Amino acid sequence: MKKLFKSLLVLFAIMSIASCTMTMPVAATSNEVGSKVGRAKGSCVMYTLCFGADASIMKAAKNGGITKISTVDMKVRNILGIYITYECIVTGE
Repeated sequence: MKKLFKSLLVLFAIMSIASCTMTMPVAATSNEVGSKVGRAKGSCVMYTLCFGADASIMKAAKNGGITKISTVDMKVRNILGIYITYECIVTGE
């Protein structure tokens, strides 16, 4: 019984730190790639409970002081589908 408990405890520990992170391109414009980078983050629980999360392109551009957007990327980190973090990354001038 103790071995089973220890095995389940180790499995739970591994699963609790397992995560997946993906960065995907969303959009690109004909503007030159600038030196400024803006980021906006938002987190959700179980894909539905997103309290005050704002990972929008507009917020990322404002945070970076960008008026001419060159590229937009979206980074998503998913931890077992329980805790999800979205990050919008905008480059431009």
